[in-house]
Amino acid sequence: MNEREILTRFKAGTLNRGQATQLLADLAARETVAPAGERVTRPNGTAVGGTADAADVTAPMAPVARAAAPSPGAVSAGEDRIAVVGIAGRYPHAPDLDAFWSNVREGRDTSSAAPVGRPCGSPLHADERGHFLHSAAEFDAAFFGLDEYEAALTDPQERLFVETAWEALEDGGCTGTRLDALTGPHGEPRHVGVFVGVSAADYGLLAAELWAEGHREMPRSGHWSLPGRLAGLLGLRGPGQAVDTADSSALVALHLAVGALRRGECTAALAGGVELLLHPSRGRAGAGEGVGVVLLKPLARALADGDRIHAVVCESWTGHSFAGPPGRDRAATGCALHESRHSAARSVGEAGAATGFAALTRAVLQMRYGTTAPGPDGAGPLPWPRSQDGEGRELPRRAEVEVSGAGVLDAGAVIEEFLPREHNEPGEPGARPAGPAPAWDDTVERDELVLLSAPTPRHLAATAARLADWLSAGYTEADCSSEGVTVDLASVARTLRAGRAALPCRIALTVRDLPGLVAVLEDFVRDPAAATATAATDGPLRFADLRTSRADPLGLGAAPETRDYLSALWRGGRVEQLAQLWLSGVEVDWAALENRPEGKALVVSLPASAFLRRPLWLGYKDRTREKTAERGR
Repeated sequence: MNEREILTRFKAGTLNRGQATQLLADLAARETVAPAGERVTRPNGTAVGGTADAADVTAPMAPVARAAAPSPGAVSAGEDRIAVVGIAGRYPHAPDLDAFWSNVREGRDTSSAAPVGRPCGSPLHADERGHFLHSAAEFDAAFFGLDEYEAALTDPQERLFVETAWEALEDGGCTGTRLDALTGPHGEPRHVGVFVGVSAADYGLLAAELWAEGHREMPRSGHWSLPGRLAGLLGLRGPGQAVDTADSSALVALHLAVGALRRGECTAALAGGVELLLHPSRGRAGAGEGVGVVLLKPLARALADGDRIHAVVCESWTGHSFAGPPGRDRAATGCALHESRHSAARSVGEAGAATGFAALTRAVLQMRYGTTAPGPDGAGPLPWPRSQDGEGRELPRRAEVEVSGAGVLDAGAVIEEFLPREHNEPGEPGARPAGPAPAWDDTVERDELVLLSAPTPRHLAATAARLADWLSAGYTEADCSSEGVTVDLASVARTLRAGRAALPCRIALTVRDLPGLVAVLEDFVRDPAAATATAATDGPLRFADLRTSRADPLGLGAAPETRDYLSALWRGGRVEQLAQLWLSGVEVDWAALENRPEGKALVVSLPASAFLRRPLWLGYKDRTREKTAERGR
């Protein structure tokens, strides 16, 4: 069977998408692929090889073709499932995903009157309701080392995406040395792609109106700066692309990210979508806002890295709606849940480019908690039990997410719960080692080293307060993955050491249990000055501010013997010496030091670092001058 016959049968409905995809993959494996950088046109008019562009996005068929010219890091057939290892988002009346899940589970109406106090004014009439984010005009420029004037000229959508992408990286434990370890085929660190769906350009319209009134300040024009801004701030070296296909933008971005990973163009990828309603010309009843970002890795790499896996992307696709129905058979693919623009609207309204990720996040959370959200009839929430195969083994929950691009481009994905299974074949992603499961004792027999850092002392205190509140709220006993991994002191400490960036303001503390950790954090938050003064002499906490002192004054990081020295200290349990070296600015690869048992996740999901946001808007310099003049008077 050739490709044309496969496509014909797919469009006729005699093959479902999964069957057609597998047949195309098998066919592609037998074909001669184009050399890297060249493109070959197939009989059906699609092009493969070279760099992804609009031709790849608008192909009438299914996932990014696996026959594209492979780079040295390309994923081979049969290993192309993509793991979601980090996830973050902000949605109406939901500053984080815990609040979002609460809204989804209870079927809450998140609509409200237009937000009061936005610098751009109300985008709705007095009698209209929409779904809005809180404090959309605010941003934490200091956290990312940005000048506030520059931040004020940056599209708030771009600022919102940067913050949420950082939260997704932290959720995946990839903001420290583990981010550097994501190397490309030539050894370049931070080989991470950025793909973002965005369609609104309201900030430019507002700036043009101010220009007409005499304000000579204009923000960057164009969506191209969204992936570029994040890559520049974090030193990411993978591909980047902004996508505008209306409501399907975010899922098209996901599709491009999946394809880039399968072709080996990047080692990991951030994909997401963002939408803010800032100009009254787009105001309408039911309008919505939101932002969502996921961190993606090939499944085999995620397992090797010890990542927590939120879900697995089995396939993704794009296609024009006028081409007719794709002929998917949900029963054949095992998708018991279908999320779409209409189901997402109940949580976020008509959220434009963010719609697809609101739907995707709803699906991931319903799989995680084994509960389906209430439907349009209000029934629910309902338990979502796993189905079983013929031998009584549980099968992972599966969901389909699909969003129409309002006549532009449709996009979708099939995602699956990750369940390591005893019956997996040896070497298959997710297979457990033969024999009994390895023993794992989470009892702490010595003081555990907990590290926390931030760009400023105020950020550090706010982050410590957030972690203490989260631990006190009882999340330590919550089931944090489908594997039944719970958050205990060892996993909290391991995640903070190995999965977080080492920023200039640092505390290191040694504790024996979670109540002890909460107590020390609360003491620090209550009076940081007293806590840091005591840290210089006695107590479980040590503090350093590397903004005012030279980091690594002895230059140990440049010595090749340092790594062996740090390993010897770790093996000997010399946590106090390791803490002092880390506080002095020596770079420690904690992930390399950890002795993680096979199958045990290296990191777990913890609250993200705290942002200290403040209003930053067009005309910031003018308002600053006015305040200075007022103080002078």
